[in-house]
Amino acid sequence: FNPYTEFKEFSRRQIKDMERMFRLYDSGRDGYIDLMELKLMMEKLGAPQTHLGLKNMIKEVDEDFDGKLSFREFQAAGELEEDSGLLTLAKLSEIDVSIEGVKGAKNFFEAKVQALSSASKFEAEIKAEQDERKREEEERKHRRAAFRELKSAFTQ
Repeated sequence: FNPYTEFKEFSRRQIKDMERMFRLYDSGRDGYIDLMELKLMMEKLGAPQTHLGLKNMIKEVDEDFDGKLSFREFQAAGELEEDSGLLTLAKLSEIDVSIEGVKGAKNFFEAKVQALSSASKFEAEIKAEQDERKREEEERKHRRAAFRELKSAFTQ
């Protein structure tokens, strides 16, 4: 596997940055990022995820279905759609604290986490379902109140 020939859409610097980030979080030094390493990575990047969210992130690019990410799979995350969890992870990892300062880095990650939260399709679907249930419940209440009003007119 040669990332420079397989992923031509990335610059040499981007590939080197991805390799560095992969090695940094591959704490087991086994050439893979497993669920717990990904969990640690997301926490350190200021975007903690649920267990299920982490599994879904891995499943997006896990070609050999082993439940962990090889560097090739990790690199392939860069080719994913804009709303992909792993693509968002890659975008979260770029800030130079020496230039931005600690406060700038804090603001950067807080903004990224907020954008990630608001951009989450799953979260939007849940919110839409909750809004729909609330609307249906309000309609039921109004129908019941209208029925009681009509019923009272006939019983008098």
